[in-house]
Amino acid sequence: MSDLSHVDESGSVRMVDVGGKPMSRRRAVARASVRMAAETAERLGSLPKGDALATAQLAGIMAAKRTSDLIPLCHPLPLSVVDVSLAVVAGGVEITAAAETTAQTGVEMEALVAAAVAALTVYDMAKAIDKELVIAEITLVEKTKVEP
Repeated sequence: MSDLSHVDESGSVRMVDVGGKPMSRRRAVARASVRMAAETAERLGSLPKGDALATAQLAGIMAAKRTSDLIPLCHPLPLSVVDVSLAVVAGGVEITAAAETTAQTGVEMEALVAAAVAALTVYDMAKAIDKELVIAEITLVEKTKVEP
């Protein structure tokens, strides 16, 4: 169990102490996809609930800022930027979320949460017109750290 950073010697969960680590510029990028009928994808800007793409973009940004409230052992981070973009493709929507900070720990959870919540928002807004929606994948695609 001691090989796991969030588990102490007795097997209890713990928040990792990052206080002794140097501050570094960190960036992470995550992707998510929502599969749907082509007719649904064409209507995402004008659904009965509103513009799913704009709403999902905002939801993803807001979610990244609340990651430490959602994931119990995440440190609250001073995010310098969160960028969420959504692209309509033939089979649905591809979501890319990037988060950056200068801190003692990484921002991959913030990027992943942003992508996941953006995908869930698209799903929520389109579910009334498409019963076959699928959130197909949420994945981390990049994680970088620049030492001072």
